[in-house]
Parts: sequence; C-alpha cells; structure tokens
Amino acid sequence: MSAKRNAIYALVFGLLAVVFRELASHGVSLGVVAQRSAQHRHTVADMLTAVCITLVAYQLLVLGIRVRVSLRRGVSGEVQMLTGLARALAAVALIVVVLISLGRLTAVGAVVAGFAGLLLGWSLQAPVSGIAAWAMITMKRPFRVGDRILLPSLGLNGDVIDVGLMYTSLNQVGGSIGSEDAIGRYILIPNAMLFTQVVVNYTPEMGAEHSAYFLDEVVVRITFDSDWDEAERVLLDAAREVTGPVIAATGKEPYIRSDFYDYGVYMRLRYMTMATDRPRITHEITRRVFRAFQRDLRVDLAIPYVYSYRHMLPPQRFRYPSEGEVIEEINVDDIDDPWRPGSLAEAEEEAIKELARHIDDLGLLQPLVVERREDGGYHVVAGTNRLRACRLLGWTRVPATIQEAKPGRNES
Repeated sequence: MSAKRNAIYALVFGLLAVVFRELASHGVSLGVVAQRSAQHRHTVADMLTAVCITLVAYQLLVLGIRVRVSLRRGVSGEVQMLTGLARALAAVALIVVVLISLGRLTAVGAVVAGFAGLLLGWSLQAPVSGIAAWAMITMKRPFRVGDRILLPSLGLNGDVIDVGLMYTSLNQVGGSIGSEDAIGRYILIPNAMLFTQVVVNYTPEMGAEHSAYFLDEVVVRITFDSDWDEAERVLLDAAREVTGPVIAATGKEPYIRSDFYDYGVYMRLRYMTMATDRPRITHEITRRVFRAFQRDLRVDLAIPYVYSYRHMLPPQRFRYPSEGEVIEEINVDDIDDPWRPGSLAEAEEEAIKELARHIDDLGLLQPLVVERREDGGYHVVAGTNRLRACRLLGWTRVPATIQEAKPGRNES
C-alpha cells in the first residue's frame, strides 16, 4: 500500500467519523448497543465514530512510518515490520473501542488480564534475562565493542559491533570463507543466551590500545637431507621480520619446535600474533619462507609420496654443493659479465630468454659457480647463461657457490 493510498483512506475514514458524529448530534442514534442509565448509553453512531477515528489514526501512523523511512533512505523491509506493529496496535484499539461501546470492557478485561499476566510472566523471562545480561556485560566488561570473541558451542566467531539492551551484534569472522577475516555479515545474539554460553575473548585488555596477542604457528615440512640450521634461520628471520611490532610489545621471540614424520621433518615455527590480523601475518610469513626456500639449495620442501622435488629432476638440472663449497646470495652487479641484452647472436639471445622463462616459472634450481677476485668481485665459472637470464628478469641478487680462484678453470 502506497503512502498516497494511506492518505486517501485516512481522509475517507475521517469523513465517515464526521458523518456519524453529526448524526449522533442530531439525534440519529442508529440504535443502542449498551445502556447503563439514561445519561450513560452507547449508540451505534457513537461506536462507529470511535471505530472510524481509530482507523484514521492507524492510517496516519502508517503514513508517518512510510515518510520517516523514506526520509532516512531505509529499506522496504523496515516499512513492512513497522506497519505490522501498527496494525497489531490498531486491532487491539478496535477491540477496546467495541468493548467500551458494549459496556463489557471491565468484565472482559478482568479475564484477559489474568491470562495476560501469566503469559507475560512466561514470555518476559528471556527479555528480562537479556536485560540482566546487558547490565552485567556493561558493568563487568568481559568483552567490549571491537573485541574478537568466540562462542564455541554455537560455532560463531566475530568482532563485537554493539552491545544493545537485548542483542549483541557481531561482524562474523570466517564462516563463508573458512578463515579468520571479518566477512561483513552481521549476527545478532540474544543477550539472554550469554548466561549459558562459554565466551572466549581473543582481545583482552593489554595496554592503551587494547591489543590482543596469542601464540600461533606455521608448519613447514622439510626433507631429511635439508640443512637443519639453515631452515631454522629462514623460519625465525621471516617471523622476526613480519612480527617485529608484536615482539616489541610482548617481549616474546619466535621459536622452533619439530618432530619427525614419514617423509621428513615438521618444522613448527611458533610466534606471537595479533587476533585481528592473524591471516595477514600468516600469509606474510609463509610467503617469505617459501621464497627463501626456493632460492636456497640447502633446504628442500618434502612432498608426501615423493622423496624430494629436486631428486625427481634430471641429474643435469641439479647439483648439490661439494664439501667446502659455500652458497651465498651475492649482488649481480659484483659479478663480471660484459653481456648486455642484444649484444649476442639472435639464437643465443633467444636461448637466454627461454631460460629466463623457465627460471621465472620454477626458480633458480642450481646456483651459479663463481670465483672470488682479489678486488672483491666475482668471476663466473659455471652458469653464465643462468646469470644473464636472472639479469633479464631484473634480479639484483643470485645464489652462488663461491670458490677460491684456481688456475686453469674455464668459464662455462
């Protein structure tokens, strides 16, 4: 029903109320519905006047609701809900008007009041409990607006948006994406339920910023022949780089725990994280660890049912460093190489571009072999094309096996 139709109905019922009132004032009663005395009698005209006035009030109330919701740019669902409430109030008002006109309000009211009292007492248990829970939460503050809480028995995890008189509103975390990011879906939890639920608060008050920190871990599987110390260094460096502010706030350094499994070793990197920023922190640490492992031949990721990714490659694609050799990342600019793109024959340039595409897809699976010069620079012993492909990709540092200069060594 549109606002225009509500206005028309209000006008019609208003005119009818005026007509019935004028009839009653001119002695046209249309019949008597109740008479307690000559001075106190209720006629049909009086009853119809009261009914029309009630309907006018209902139509005006609905019109006001529509205008109000429209001004605040509300949705149509709000109008439907509020007009439903107005319709229920109008129905009760009509019943009261008819009972008054019939002179039965007192008798019927006594019976209804008895049942209504019982019904009201039973139905208000939850609202009263909700109000009590709201008062308790407000005073004791087991959680506050902005905290991240978990209700294990309900399987709900979210950030508190509002603690109202009857409901606590959460911005759900996870749910549709199975992660710990807030997804923008609001959940209303009746406060009465909080008396019977275990609530885990991820963000207890810690300092002025009310930040929350708890222990988290990233698990990496490495092969049995990986360099244990190097793997630990990579993991700890990644955690320190990403969680530096958390370490400064908590004073707790990241650490490693490990255990064996059928295909290698579980390296468990444990560190303090922020409850509301956990997914990003995990992602940043995982990205740094993965990139470091790709560029370091001393550490290899273990894959179930495959001993090692590198061991599945043809022998010419991979070589472990021999005893005494040291693999380091060195600056590309420190390596002696006169090549510039376009300075070689077309076939050689195309071979370098093809190698660059493979390195971009798979990483540099075998480090360069270089000799250290007296001036601190390096001379390529093996891997000239790999070096040029890395230059073409824009790399500034490359892994290399560093050897001391040996007479008779030829570049390859």
